[in-house]
Amino acid sequence: MRLLGIYLNDHLAGATAGTDRATRLARAACGSALGRAIGPVAAEIAQDRAELLDIMADLGVPVRRYKVCAGWVGEKLGRLKPNGHLLRPSPLGTMLDLEALRLGVEGKAAGWQLLRRLSAADERLDPARLDMLLERARRQQETIEEWRVRQAEEALATTVG
Repeated sequence: MRLLGIYLNDHLAGATAGTDRATRLARAACGSALGRAIGPVAAEIAQDRAELLDIMADLGVPVRRYKVCAGWVGEKLGRLKPNGHLLRPSPLGTMLDLEALRLGVEGKAAGWQLLRRLSAADERLDPARLDMLLERARRQQETIEEWRVRQAEEALATTVG
C-alpha cells in the first residue's frame, strides 16, 4: 500500500501540472478554433485530477502536499524555457504545450490502466469508473494529437526545405 501511495501521489503531482498547463493553454487560445477544442479537454483534465483525489481517498492514500507543490512549481518553471521570441509568444510554445499535455495524458491513461487491473483484486476500485476514465483519456489524446500536429505544421512549415 505504501508503494501505491507513492505512485498515486506522483500521478497527482503530474495531474496538478497538467491541469495548470491545460487551463493556461485554453485561456490563451480562447476564442480560436484551438481554444474551442482544448477548452473542454482542459475541463476534463481538471475533472480527472478530482477523480484521482477521490480514488486516493477511497483507497485511504493521504495526499502528499509537497508532491502537489512540486508539480505546480515544475509547471511554472517549464514556462521559463527559451522559445525563440523575447517579447511575444512563440508558435513553438503552443506546440510544446500540446506535446507536454499529450505526454501527461498518456501517463494518466497508464495510471488508469494499472488501477483498472488492480480493481480485479480490490473492491474499493470501481472498474466502470476506471473504464470511463480510460475512454476519456483516449478521446483527450486524439484531440490533443490532432491539434499538436496542426500547430507543428504551422510553426515549422517555413523552416523546412
